[in-house]
Amino acid sequence: MAELTKLKYQYLPGIDDPADLRALDSAVLPDVCRELRQYIIDTITQVGGHFGGGLGALELSVALHYVFDTPRDKIIIDTGHQGYPHKILTGRRDLLHTIRKKDGLSGFLKRAESPYDVFGAGHASTSISAALGVAMARDYKGDDYQVVAMIGDGAMTGGLAYEAMNNCGIQKRNMIVILNDNNMSIDPNVWSISNYFTDLATRSTIHRVRTNVWELTGKTGEVGDRIRKILHRLEGGVKAILTPGMLFEALGFKYYGPINGHNVQHLVKTLRFVKDELNGPVLLHCSTQKGKGFVPAEKHVQFLHAIGAPVDKITGESLAKKPAAPPPPKYEQVFGQAMVELCRQDPKVVGITAAMPSGTGLNQLQKEFPERMIDVGIAESHAVTFAAGLAADGMTPVCAIYSSFLQRAFDNIVHDCALQGLHVVFCLDRSGLVGADGPTHHGVLDLAYLRIIQNMVVMAPKDEQELRDMLYSATQVYKGQPIAIRYPRGTGPGTPLTPMKAIPIGKGEVLREGHDLAILALGNRVTPALKAADLLAEEGISAEVVNARFVKPLDVELLDDLCGRFDKIITVEDGQKMGGFGSAVMEYVGSRYNRTTDLCIHGIDDIYVDHGTQKELWRELKLDAPGIADVARRFLGVPTTLDEATILTAG
Repeated sequence: MAELTKLKYQYLPGIDDPADLRALDSAVLPDVCRELRQYIIDTITQVGGHFGGGLGALELSVALHYVFDTPRDKIIIDTGHQGYPHKILTGRRDLLHTIRKKDGLSGFLKRAESPYDVFGAGHASTSISAALGVAMARDYKGDDYQVVAMIGDGAMTGGLAYEAMNNCGIQKRNMIVILNDNNMSIDPNVWSISNYFTDLATRSTIHRVRTNVWELTGKTGEVGDRIRKILHRLEGGVKAILTPGMLFEALGFKYYGPINGHNVQHLVKTLRFVKDELNGPVLLHCSTQKGKGFVPAEKHVQFLHAIGAPVDKITGESLAKKPAAPPPPKYEQVFGQAMVELCRQDPKVVGITAAMPSGTGLNQLQKEFPERMIDVGIAESHAVTFAAGLAADGMTPVCAIYSSFLQRAFDNIVHDCALQGLHVVFCLDRSGLVGADGPTHHGVLDLAYLRIIQNMVVMAPKDEQELRDMLYSATQVYKGQPIAIRYPRGTGPGTPLTPMKAIPIGKGEVLREGHDLAILALGNRVTPALKAADLLAEEGISAEVVNARFVKPLDVELLDDLCGRFDKIITVEDGQKMGGFGSAVMEYVGSRYNRTTDLCIHGIDDIYVDHGTQKELWRELKLDAPGIADVARRFLGVPTTLDEATILTAG
């Protein structure tokens, strides 16, 4: 921590791990929280990040590390957007400015980064399942540490959370689930009564009286049973009226709350009580405010989840230099506008997303046709089967889900859509390398996991207009089967937009003719391939560049032509090489012909790619124009400036 920062903060510079926090008097914890909140705002407004959830969970994070003996006690934080305060308190304070940058801190929890990160996750709803697994391992080993899962209300919309809670109730292991509820609107009167009952329950005298009454009635036979039933109904009735706890208690949890998640001293008191009285699974319901303490987040929804870098910490206005010319629209904006146009034309088209209206661009459809945009919450599997139900009755559902999130619904795509030949359109935003969110969000598996599904069409646009044309074709022309369109995060090459038109299914296009080798590129790697061909042309190498468009079905006529004219063909894709586009081409060429065509598959090797900007990652993996040109030189046996280690990385 810089000297200036040391002068600015009283307590934070001395907290290098949770033991330092626990050495402080509880009376100063509000001051610690104030400094921690200011430090996050000061830092993240300069570098960007998903800090709204962390600001909301800040007091919870402080209280958890204050009460529990971490890292011996295990705290599992769902998704990781809430994890910034946790990172600061666990020895990563001075590295916060590197978060989501290449070779810096991960934006999520990561086991390899810290022993305090018990379970890494970038996808939601996993924490309770993981915590139950940790608790079982503890019990199996005969150990006695505590296990706590902290999950947000958004992640509680995912079915996995309820599957886990049901199993927690069956196994009855000692563990605590913290529900960080930042979207609960509670009437002030009800809030006060709920806090009163929670305080009452945590008073040891009252708790002992309740326990003694329960034990006493158990010794009085049938009369005692009747008294117990009356007491249970009375207690349950009060809880049902005043709290949402009956659902959790029905799943086998002891429920406390809702309590104020920003009162750190009350949180400490409650957590200590729950910890000391733990007998089976407990759920503590805490109401918080997402983005608390950052004024723009408290006033404007767009600042709640994440911000770009840098912004003014008072107004939230961007401090970045404005470009001379406006940038091209992002792919999700192009998709969203195309969906609006299609819905105007076709009353059967419906948009579906899983908690990502703005991220996918469907917020545009939501504004114009609110009854035809359905947000199912963080429930990708349900989104797909729900879409299949719509398709079964003649609608044309378009499921817009991030590529890495759609992985969670693989069986639903196979069993509910493809097997039944239902016309569901999947639009996979954030395909390929997404940048700062890293390996949990890179959409590099979709080509492999989609093309193996029978009766599936898989395509990828080279630019914004081709995305529009593919969406039009998928909804209006291709029928009787599921269809997937995968496209990247960010902006395209800036191709002017024109009215949508149909693209022949399974047909690629030659964009540049050549005679030394062919570069068969897919999706967002088409433009770099064209630029690579320009670089090669300066050296006298003539490369033909083909926009493949389709991974399934392949354009076999075009492949036959290329194999007849070229001895060397390179496939280029922004995805895993194993099972992807290049593998599909190799399967066709290798199984059908006994030719001398030499095929080079260029993509991502059998590795997890860490976080960094998209440009940094494409450059590192030789998927930018200079990299593709270097791979082509090596493939042709032309001298290259790369050393052997880089050549091997290039594939």
